[in-house]
Amino acid sequence: MGIRCSKLSLCFWPSSTNLNYSSDIENGSKNEKDSLPGFREFSLDQLRVATGGFSSEHIVSEHGEKAPNVVYKGMLQEDLYIAVKRFNKSAWPDSRQFLEEARAVGLLRNERLANLLGCCCEGEERLLVAEFMPNETLSKHLFHWDTQPMKWAMRLRVALYLAQALDYCSSKGRALYHDLNAYRVLFDKDGNPRLSCFGLMKNSRDGKSYSTNLAFTPPEYLRIGRVTTESVVYNFGTLLLDLLSGKHIPPSHALDLIRGKNFLMLMDSCLEDHFSNDDGTELVRLASRCLQYEPRERPNAKSLVTALAPLQKETQVPSYVLMGIQCGTPSPKEAVPLTPMGDACSRRDLTAIHQILEKAGYKDDEGVANDLSFQMWTSQIEETLNSKKRGDTAFRSKDLATAIDCYTQFIDGGTMVSPTVLARRSLCYLMSDMPQEALGDAMQAQVISPDWPTAFYLQAAALFSLGMDNDARESLKDGTSLEAKTLRN
Repeated sequence: MGIRCSKLSLCFWPSSTNLNYSSDIENGSKNEKDSLPGFREFSLDQLRVATGGFSSEHIVSEHGEKAPNVVYKGMLQEDLYIAVKRFNKSAWPDSRQFLEEARAVGLLRNERLANLLGCCCEGEERLLVAEFMPNETLSKHLFHWDTQPMKWAMRLRVALYLAQALDYCSSKGRALYHDLNAYRVLFDKDGNPRLSCFGLMKNSRDGKSYSTNLAFTPPEYLRIGRVTTESVVYNFGTLLLDLLSGKHIPPSHALDLIRGKNFLMLMDSCLEDHFSNDDGTELVRLASRCLQYEPRERPNAKSLVTALAPLQKETQVPSYVLMGIQCGTPSPKEAVPLTPMGDACSRRDLTAIHQILEKAGYKDDEGVANDLSFQMWTSQIEETLNSKKRGDTAFRSKDLATAIDCYTQFIDGGTMVSPTVLARRSLCYLMSDMPQEALGDAMQAQVISPDWPTAFYLQAAALFSLGMDNDARESLKDGTSLEAKTLRN
């Protein structure tokens, strides 16, 4: 964790290694330009294939009436993972305006952005294609964390990286960012925060609509109905409040606490003993400046970077370590699952795996040969099928011991083979803390159905439970490759 101190006392923090953040981001931009393909126009067929026919299983996020669009994850034929934003048919009626906007944003290349790679404009379809960020949103990690709250050093890093992203965009003439919020901040394969490029696009109303709750809307927007560069800084201030509190607090309430010198009431209780009073005060002051009622009294993006750089802690620690993400997380090309099953197994979410296997049923048994003579059918098959039925009933109710027993009777009967039964028993073993047995069943399912991604994903879940993380990631990669091959066929 580094240095610990009470949040109610003053601490002296030794200065970290001096990092030239401005130089870092410029170098990062050059690297991005070298490694990313240039902006291009995609055909609708290309994106349809990449997203499995815009399958619901590929949906990353979707919004309602105020922002009618859906974001899918997918993979291009050159094994590049992408995020595809598909707008409602009524959005962007002017195709020329859409293409001009997309091309302008597509010229940007920076390591602090989830960069725009291309677009598609066919008929009534309007789609944007960006880099895929595999480690979810700031909202997820800040408000809905599963294993640990975001560390103070990481919160400071998020604030700095976002300020650098806004400063870079301003320097390139794209200072307006529409509806900056915790859902617009994404984490890449290394756990580094990046700003979604989608917010840099003017929407179909020329930037005149806001999709956030009015309590978080800049006051001048309510007066003039338009986003300004100062509005972006106001939204940045609301993000600072999010980082400070771990909650989405209305700015008016936060400012009341700050004016009453009760700013410690803003601080996330999960951060106790992990930050200094001085650091907390500085971040609160900066948030207060960003949230000034008069736009002219707010700082600009460059001054945000200047204010945040000296506050950074643990600068030599990689982001994935601070985030608690699996060490050495592979790139999206290697490890991003294409379906909820792959994702659930990578996270070892046994409840989600159970729901998916139950919903899928036995459709993946189709094509598995079961050669039975008439005599074998009449003498043995009825009891075999009854064992499977009893096992399925127990599986649905999570009666694990009964399910394992019934599925074992079915498997040991030897008259029929079923990769789904093996997968279900494998999960029952996992849920019973028997990972070695679970691995054996998953491997047997693979023998029966060599091209079944679920078999590889369950192996990964079992291997993670056995502490064999490298082998688990290889199994995830194999499952992903099989799914990608299916999409291309």
